[in-house]
Amino acid sequence: MGFFKIIREFIDSQYKTPRGIIGAYIGEKMVRQHKTETNWSLELMNIQKGDRLLELGCGAGYAIKLIFERNLAEEIVGLDISPTIIRSARIRNKKAINEKRVKLVEANFNKLPFHNENFNTVFSIQTIYFWTDIATTLSEIFRVLKPKGIVILTFSDGKEDKTWEGMRGITENQVIPYMEKAGFRDISFVRGPDSRGYHTVAVKGIKN
Repeated sequence: MGFFKIIREFIDSQYKTPRGIIGAYIGEKMVRQHKTETNWSLELMNIQKGDRLLELGCGAGYAIKLIFERNLAEEIVGLDISPTIIRSARIRNKKAINEKRVKLVEANFNKLPFHNENFNTVFSIQTIYFWTDIATTLSEIFRVLKPKGIVILTFSDGKEDKTWEGMRGITENQVIPYMEKAGFRDISFVRGPDSRGYHTVAVKGIKN
């Protein structure tokens, strides 16, 4: 294996599970890169006073901080598989954690460590590419959502004048059908603002 291929694979793995100093740097880089889609995702949520929210793949905690500053949510939980990135999120949200309005959890998406019907909204921004079992994760999201709760999955499916057919296929042949099978209704595919030339999209659904 060539040197540059090794470096490329190392960097790709850091985006999936940031580790160490480089992982912390990549976490902050993702905050800068994903501000457009993060702000747009928050607009889609329509957060109400007293809501409880869960972010899957919270990264360095930027979305959580923005939600906390709106002073509406009763509790915001961020979940990630990377202890490195959880530490970054903890630093960014120290005040909210001390006030017990933000909680950070290290766990796998395929088995969410929460009670049934616990959240009004579950959302994820630019993480679906790394899900190991889409059907199981969507079933778990459905389980932890309250009745009439909302799921919002934000990601990119193309850049500039190109659509990524592979990602579009996953959306149409896996994400949406698995959401229907889990029990979600009013499922919609929404196009958002481009971010650095990438097409920002989201799939939304409501729990019956």
